[in-house]
Amino acid sequence: MKYAVIAAGEGSRLAAEGIEEPKPLVRVGGEALIDRLIRVFMENDAEEIVVICNDLTAQVSLHLVRLQQDGLDGRPVPLRFVVKSTPSSMHSFYEISSMLGDGPFCLTTVDTIFREDEFARYVSAFREAVDGGEADGLMGVTDYIDDEKPLYVETTDGMDITAFLDRSETCRYISGGIYGLTPVAIRTLQGCICRGESRMRNFQRALIADGCRLKAWPFLKVLDIDHAGDIVKAEGFIAG
Repeated sequence: MKYAVIAAGEGSRLAAEGIEEPKPLVRVGGEALIDRLIRVFMENDAEEIVVICNDLTAQVSLHLVRLQQDGLDGRPVPLRFVVKSTPSSMHSFYEISSMLGDGPFCLTTVDTIFREDEFARYVSAFREAVDGGEADGLMGVTDYIDDEKPLYVETTDGMDITAFLDRSETCRYISGGIYGLTPVAIRTLQGCICRGESRMRNFQRALIADGCRLKAWPFLKVLDIDHAGDIVKAEGFIAG
């Protein structure tokens, strides 16, 4: 299975709070965010890892070149990457989508923090759902809400996703920013781009509108690194 990482954001809030490193190179538990994801993906049988980073700083692209050449901790990395600034995460996804459309893949943003054992169970569940023809996608969700603008996920009792909502007083879960998708999602993405849409949440809504069968898989907790204080929270979370 392929994995993909959107690492093209500017990290402006971190920079404003005194964090000098570009977000993909911010260290949590002594490990750069991009390296942590690549390591975890490789531990979950990554056939290929596709990354997009912006062209505003050379630090990240140089880091990715070194990973291609030297590997991660001496282990070769099946890595391809694109260097391009984009107006939104959905547009970043579009820029790498041509590398992903030949089979199931898992996509996330570079600052997504989860427990590694949970992620391994999620990947196994995604493979089973796809192999069994049960779903076109398995979306990571959580009932832990620590997001400035959460995307609520409406589900049935059987964890089928029926809607993605900006506001809700009844939904238990929010999106965790972990997307297990099949090639049908690329067609929906292309439609979003043609219509001039942006933002990953609108892409997810389009998946529902296009009739894709999406299921939710609950993580105990998923964190994003948007502020300097999030680094401390993330370190406590993965250490616990």
